[in-house]
Amino acid sequence: MIALASDCLLFQTPGGEQIPLSAEMISIELMGNSARLLEAEFVKQASQAVFHYFRTELGRVTVTVAEFASALERVLRSFGYRVRSADCPDEKETGVSEFDLRQLASESVGGCELFFFPRLREQLRRHLENDSRIVRFHGLRGCVKQLAGARRWSGRCESLQNRILEFLRECLSIEAGQTDCSLLVD
Repeated sequence: MIALASDCLLFQTPGGEQIPLSAEMISIELMGNSARLLEAEFVKQASQAVFHYFRTELGRVTVTVAEFASALERVLRSFGYRVRSADCPDEKETGVSEFDLRQLASESVGGCELFFFPRLREQLRRHLENDSRIVRFHGLRGCVKQLAGARRWSGRCESLQNRILEFLRECLSIEAGQTDCSLLVD
């Protein structure tokens, strides 16, 4: 078997084919309104950051095209762009809006709670603006451990988890108003 270059990932297509690509070899095709709103260089840098995340941060060698597209979509959305990959159903179609709390914790300057809670409220607002019936935040346990700087679950983690859940409940009651929306946190 031929060794994979250290700067490459194997991209697995829906048909099962695996294609080795480096960060520079990835090209992103934007269609519809997204193509007019985003600069090509910005998208290129975002895709290279996602590539780095899978290769370096997660230590992955193989990634599916769908995983990569989903991660890139989340990155672009975190910058306020409304994009959707072709194989992902729209939140309005499913009525379910999802977000990974671990991502929010890592984006909160050094995992600091001071920055985390306002950003969490903003994420909830964004999802409520989409008229979602269900807002799902996943990765709570990993998020709490990351914010607490803990490797193992502790009393401090339990306390922080309870504060996050209470904060989300309060924000939902304030922000949702008369909207019929359910909150799911796991």
